Amino acid sequence: MTEQESLLQKKHRRLTFRRLIKRILFIFIGAVMMAVGIEIFLVPNSIMDGGIVGISIILSKLTGVKLGLYLFLLNIPFFYLGYKQIGKTFALSTVFGIAILSIASTFFHPIPAFTEDILLAAVFGGLALGAGVGIVIRYGGSLDGTEILAILINKKLPFSVGEIVMFFNIFIFTWGGFVFGWDRAMYSVLAYFIAFKTIDVVIQGLDESKSVWIISDQYQEIGEAIIARLGRGVTYLNGEGAYTGDHKKVIFCVINRLEEAKLKSIVEDMDDSAFLAVGDIAEVRGGRFKKRNIH
Repeated sequence: MTEQESLLQKKHRRLTFRRLIKRILFIFIGAVMMAVGIEIFLVPNSIMDGGIVGISIILSKLTGVKLGLYLFLLNIPFFYLGYKQIGKTFALSTVFGIAILSIASTFFHPIPAFTEDILLAAVFGGLALGAGVGIVIRYGGSLDGTEILAILINKKLPFSVGEIVMFFNIFIFTWGGFVFGWDRAMYSVLAYFIAFKTIDVVIQGLDESKSVWIISDQYQEIGEAIIARLGRGVTYLNGEGAYTGDHKKVIFCVINRLEEAKLKSIVEDMDDSAFLAVGDIAEVRGGRFKKRNIH
């Protein structure tokens, strides 16, 4: 092995170790945030979450057994399913996250609720819970086995993962309505919706990126205007119309959501009949996405 290869291996090991520490740290933070949302906001006000967490909250209420124990025990089967369906790293990250969630839930249980206002509890509990789950998912783990089970069922039944999760949650919130009362079940749906949207924001980031596809005979002028006025790089792709057989240049570029209106204005000014398609992107890495300075 040459000295250069040895240095590259050492650098790779350092980067891998840093990624591992970063993963552990953020999964820990996410699990603690979820525990705060559950034990400081939701549970003291008899508000549930969906999935395994919701089932755990109901069972804890009915039996008097600590919530943290149910959170861990009910997720055990999903550690194995996660390992089989997604991989070892995911399963280990999930075990660690669930363990921290269970311990933190037990630790926070004696602490009184931050608020007794049901609406505030649903809103801020949903925000804390969603942020925690989003962080854990972003760093390769999971804090609830429902989606893993839904992925497995999806392979055997003609329903999407989202539809299966929705069915589970309808059952859980209905059950919760009999246990906690129907007003609390409705507040639980509100908390779940807030958590669901917060998860999206945390995973995708506040600075959400968008992909843009433009087809126009004035492609060069539009591309140059995007570079000059937005500071974004563009790529010209070769396209062919399936019906007409015409060869066209396709402009591809990535922007953030705050630049969307300006880009549309640029295209309309150059060619008001241009084809324009804008789509959401969950993540952008590499390339030259970093914005250039505009003078």
